[in-house]
Amino acid sequence: MTNLKNRGKEASDDALFGTEKMQFKLKEAVTDMHYFLSRGYGEKSTLALVGNRYRLNARQQQAVRGMSASQKQIDDRKAKEIESQDLEGKEICFDGFNVLILLESILSNAYVFKGQDGFIRDLSSVYGTYKKVQQTSEAIELIGVFFRKEKIKKALWLFDKPVSNSGKLKQRIEEIALNNNFNWEVQLVNNPDKIAAESNYIVVTSDAWILDNAFANFNLMKYILSQMSVKETVICLE
Repeated sequence: MTNLKNRGKEASDDALFGTEKMQFKLKEAVTDMHYFLSRGYGEKSTLALVGNRYRLNARQQQAVRGMSASQKQIDDRKAKEIESQDLEGKEICFDGFNVLILLESILSNAYVFKGQDGFIRDLSSVYGTYKKVQQTSEAIELIGVFFRKEKIKKALWLFDKPVSNSGKLKQRIEEIALNNNFNWEVQLVNNPDKIAAESNYIVVTSDAWILDNAFANFNLMKYILSQMSVKETVICLE
């Protein structure tokens, strides 16, 4: 097997996110974004305005976008959040790539960002191909531990069908489920966001659109991070 890479930080990320000065600048930018979004301004135009004001590059703007939300979005998402003690006997839906890649990033010590809504987001994306990394198996195992501990009835995993290697990932997760007697169903679909949002499952994702449209959510990354040693690469601007 070829050497598996981390889903870790880029060479420039320590300079972009790792200093107090930069984190202060990001905090100011998020505060401004929140103000404008709460008053109904569009996200794209607001991000351009704030990005120029604080001289943020594209990667920093992506982080600010992930951390920012309007007050209504924050209130709605938190109102729909289910606590871990209320998961027993429930059915949940994993936004597959979102959950797995984010957890891989955390385990790789990449920079991740806690949003104003309390959800953690990263800077990775699939770009049409999913590549397994060193932390993939550990990420799935952590999810299995969570599933068993909280006595969840069933988990539905949704993955983008057009993404290369999604079939191999489906097979891997099904094998783990079989070996551990997990009630997991894995589906490859063309529009996982829509299916997750319209399902009657508790969704596990940090995707803003799904969170805004789903009937209930569970903040898995907050749950997992609370049980790990705090990493300096988790950027929290509170």
